[in-house]
Amino acid sequence: MDFILGPLYNLFGWLTRMFYGFFGNYGVAIIALTILIRGLLIPLNIKSQKASIKMQALSSKQAELQRKYGDDKQKYQEELVKLQQENGAMGLSGCLLPILQLFFIWPIFRIVSGPLVYLSQVTKENVEAMITLGQNLGVLGGNVVVSNHIGLISALSSNGGFLNECISKGYMAFDQMLDLHFLGIDLTMTPSINPVTIFKEPGTYLPLLIFPILVVLTQVFSMQFAKHLKPGYKQEQEAKKRAKNNPAREGQVQENTQAETTMKIMNWTMPLIMLYTTFIMPAAMGLYWIVGGIMGIITQVIVYYMFTKPYELKKAEIEAKKEAIFKKKAQTDASGDKKGKKNSKKK
Repeated sequence: MDFILGPLYNLFGWLTRMFYGFFGNYGVAIIALTILIRGLLIPLNIKSQKASIKMQALSSKQAELQRKYGDDKQKYQEELVKLQQENGAMGLSGCLLPILQLFFIWPIFRIVSGPLVYLSQVTKENVEAMITLGQNLGVLGGNVVVSNHIGLISALSSNGGFLNECISKGYMAFDQMLDLHFLGIDLTMTPSINPVTIFKEPGTYLPLLIFPILVVLTQVFSMQFAKHLKPGYKQEQEAKKRAKNNPAREGQVQENTQAETTMKIMNWTMPLIMLYTTFIMPAAMGLYWIVGGIMGIITQVIVYYMFTKPYELKKAEIEAKKEAIFKKKAQTDASGDKKGKKNSKKK
């Protein structure tokens, strides 16, 4: 994993170091890194939304395929994929986004769990030497490793003698000790749900609970925004109501329901993973998820006003024109029938 993701670790570490040097605050550096990463994913969001809009535009043809092939699900799927490919409506980017979010967990975790290496630029060999020294002196437990040396940072911050010993041996310089707080909260600490731990140090652990709470809230809001701002949301809800009274639409509704169930599972998987990571990783990881959730909401609003809303307005305009033409034709046919009846009476 390190061999494959090593360059990405170094890149994310360099970016965080640059942001820390510019802002002088660890929390702000994490926020800036998150904004940059999520900003680079915006084109993928836009591509996904465009594919979704194209799928909506093809809904009538999709319904025709459903009627044409009936119970032949395999043939229907083949023709549906063919239709999507021909019209550039393959929504693979929608699946790619959560995969990339999962993929980015590793480099972000490596940065927040190893700031001495990636921010302070202490060599891994020196970190390992400090861990060994700390364990020999009895100030470190056996669970501190080079890839996750948060316990080492805590020992260096709280034990002046240990810090001076590491500096005197040339393992690190004094200015390589960074302030890893944000709004008074130590971002190297991990939130806990253990009441004993919380009540033992309430000043430390109670403020940390804000991170998992905000992670859940931002992700729930993000999912709700995604659901209500997606193309054709109102039409889908109306179609479901009509389908309940129309057995002919039962197959299509069942297929849509299955797709929605799969999407719901995917949507809830990410928040659960995020919530879990906030309780096993430093609070900086929770800050990354929170800012990422806010960025997701902002992206959805931007994409909605740039693409979805204009599409829906255009669609409504076309539907209104069709309806006007239909009414005009109906009125013309009705007047023709009246004239025909009058002429027959005269005869």
